[in-house]
Amino acid sequence: MSFGGSSAGSGGQAGRKTYEFGRTYVVRPKGKHQATIVWLHGLGDNGGSWSQILETLPLPNIKWICPTAPSRPISLFGGFPSTAWFDVVDLSEDSPDDEEGLDAAVAH
Repeated sequence: MSFGGSSAGSGGQAGRKTYEFGRTYVVRPKGKHQATIVWLHGLGDNGGSWSQILETLPLPNIKWICPTAPSRPISLFGGFPSTAWFDVVDLSEDSPDDEEGLDAAVAH
């Protein structure tokens, strides 16, 4: 699935990036469905690796949704592409947030 992300209120198409999200894995409940959790993987990972782990948990009434982030250039890695929900510029607390990437992940 792709999403043309933009910051809220940008008012136009200029600077808009398209993100191609990977496969979404779903772990269906083994018992009566009582809750759903959307599980987001970390930098460089994918939803499939987590779905395999989550299947083994003794939580039979939980439905797990494990989407896979798009592959995108990561500033922290010198622009090398990796699966990520948003760009990571720096690991410090005062590093700038990638609002466009965050908006696209939320919309997905």
